[in-house]
Amino acid sequence: MIEFRNVSKMYQTRGLTRRVFSDLSFRIEAGESLAVCGANGAGKSTLLRLIAGVEHPSSGHIERSMRTSWPIGFASCFDRTMTGADNARFIARIYEHDEEEVLNYVEDFAQLGVYLRQPVSTYSSGMVSRLAFGVSLAISFDCYLVDEVAAAGDVRFRRRCETELMARRDSGTLIMTSHDPYMLEQYCTRGAVLYSGALVFFDTVAEACEVHHSLQMRQN
Repeated sequence: MIEFRNVSKMYQTRGLTRRVFSDLSFRIEAGESLAVCGANGAGKSTLLRLIAGVEHPSSGHIERSMRTSWPIGFASCFDRTMTGADNARFIARIYEHDEEEVLNYVEDFAQLGVYLRQPVSTYSSGMVSRLAFGVSLAISFDCYLVDEVAAAGDVRFRRRCETELMARRDSGTLIMTSHDPYMLEQYCTRGAVLYSGALVFFDTVAEACEVHHSLQMRQN
């Protein structure tokens, strides 16, 4: 279970305050697969970081009874001066997993070749996404967070991502953001729309996508 209780999130930059969320309250049960729709800048990535615990709310409380992944594709979880392999080993130690098992999985899944043993600072954005995806799937979580990353890589890599994510969805909890309605409906059974600092839930992904599309048309 993941529960938000009156959660607000604000950022302050150069004397300006930007409010992303205001008094969000909702609950996600174990085993759910939730699609989150929202425009660019609406706060989808911020929401996932809050769920993961990567960031903390400005006010309110977040309760988790599930072990939650960091948002897949979140590059800041890596030390860019370290190699991809060393990052994988380090994360394995943090989560008390066998280092070599995790490294072997990442090496096979991410297909970075010799770059796996090069500093992450030398990677392209796509390579960082592959590494993040591989390490995330190598670690066992109860809830997986996916932030647009499934589109990274070639066709073979995307298909493997789809297969692995489906397996995790079927055995756990999945929360996904994407601008692709087909992808959201493929993975998720319930939808939500993030708009003007509020998160509204719908019984189906199709209904959430339709509402999101209507809101975007009003703004254009």
